Amino acid sequence: MVAICINRIKQTLPKMKNLTVFFICVFVLLPASVSACIISTKGQPIQGGLMLFKTAGATNIQLDGVLININSENGFVIGFHRDDTEVQILSGVCPDGVSFIIKLKPKQRIYDIQKIYGLPSNMVSPPANTLNRIKKDAQIVKQARAIKGNSVNYFTDGFNWPVKGTITGVYGSQRILNGAPRQPHYGIDIAAPLGTPIHASASGEISMVKNLYFTGWTIIISHGDYISSTYSHLQDVFVDLGEQVTQDQIIGRVGSTGRSTGAHLDWRINWLDKRLDPKLVADMR
Repeated sequence: MVAICINRIKQTLPKMKNLTVFFICVFVLLPASVSACIISTKGQPIQGGLMLFKTAGATNIQLDGVLININSENGFVIGFHRDDTEVQILSGVCPDGVSFIIKLKPKQRIYDIQKIYGLPSNMVSPPANTLNRIKKDAQIVKQARAIKGNSVNYFTDGFNWPVKGTITGVYGSQRILNGAPRQPHYGIDIAAPLGTPIHASASGEISMVKNLYFTGWTIIISHGDYISSTYSHLQDVFVDLGEQVTQDQIIGRVGSTGRSTGAHLDWRINWLDKRLDPKLVADMR
């Protein structure tokens, strides 16, 4: 549940003694007085979730004091990481000069944790001679996900599933191998026959095509407003760096490259460095 508080400080501050009373708090379904500035919202504050906001010319949008990009359609987005728990303060200024504050408290989720013992050490940690490559791979991925992008189609078209298959891995799950916690899984694993076509979940620009140590042949698409989607372990890739793609366009085929135990697609979505749950994002209709 989202509390949206419209702060009428300019008009009421001289008359108020108790600062808590001039916040008018409402839920995501905004009343007419509020929707004159915040036209609509989509999504909810939940770990791994994405929220889409449309405004009527609001400016100076900030999240915890950091400026947020407002796109050409007067829209902006907020994403929540797997482990976000603290209230986040979204603020801005309406065209009439009235400021607003939105307090976002991410709903906490329960994740699947697996403990596995007795594994050979080479299955828990990568060989030392590959560490430099892994670090370089991570930097390349980070740079690709830092691209803002220029599409806003996802506001109206949403995100589609890139392939049909059996879900074999879910967002947020984590393994503890020989007592050592591994990184949580930040995507969805979809098992499908080798060579199954993979479709772009939304339109955008190809920001990375690379054969990486862990994820094999991997594609990253920048969708705008710093949202990106990642497709890993591909057998074939059909796109080039910088290419513009449309939603549902075939970009590659399911494979088992990188550190993989079978044919599947690892599908991920990011907002900046926030790891989002693709299922939650795709369900925003």
